[in-house]
Amino acid sequence: MSDHELAARLATEAGDLLLGVRAELAGADAADRKAAGDKRSHEFLMAALAQHRPGDAVLSEEGADDKARLTAQRVWIVDPLDGTREFSELGRDDWAVHVALWERGDLVAGAVALPAQGVTLATPTVAAPATTSAAPRVVVSRTRPPAVALAVRDALDGTLVEMGSAGAKVASVVQGISDVYVHAGGQYEWDSAAPVAVARAAGLFTSRIDGSPLVYNQSDVSLPDLIVCRPELADAVLAVTRAQ
Repeated sequence: MSDHELAARLATEAGDLLLGVRAELAGADAADRKAAGDKRSHEFLMAALAQHRPGDAVLSEEGADDKARLTAQRVWIVDPLDGTREFSELGRDDWAVHVALWERGDLVAGAVALPAQGVTLATPTVAAPATTSAAPRVVVSRTRPPAVALAVRDALDGTLVEMGSAGAKVASVVQGISDVYVHAGGQYEWDSAAPVAVARAAGLFTSRIDGSPLVYNQSDVSLPDLIVCRPELADAVLAVTRAQ
């Protein structure tokens, strides 16, 4: 099984597990659903990677950070449940599972599962549809849209699309539901590694908000800002974000 196939399989299977957790705990408190989802998906992914890629290191949001990964040639970067709030709210579908592989300095494979949508987007090839919107659609958090994203919306005379998890937001650009995702204010490597791998495979533009490259498997796993957009919009978006 190739790394691409493994990433897609594990993201999908973790997503199926999470759908089961959601159904099992439908009558429980939202906090209990969140905790169970995070824990069970993490345990599944760690066991599966240990079985299929025993020599590789793993960086997971829900696990202790083993700094041995810094000298490893291959590191899986996973978010077992991206969008715990949306997962805990029954009926919402804007949450995800992220599985990415970093190898010798860059992302080489990745998958984003959107379990409640029945969709998994995965490398090596992803088809991003042509935009169908005259005004660029900027996807933002439904609760805390960053000022820089609002500035991009204004500069591009665009519209806002509200959505939950980071993975779902990037996926929306890949799927043609939105055109621009700009984030500032705090994220970690597991929030963007798999979505960025998928976005790049779809031919989308990705960078930090100052235009510098996104770098993974660092000692400090904070990666606080991000742009994912259609390539024809990159210059216009960067003109705004670099000025903020």
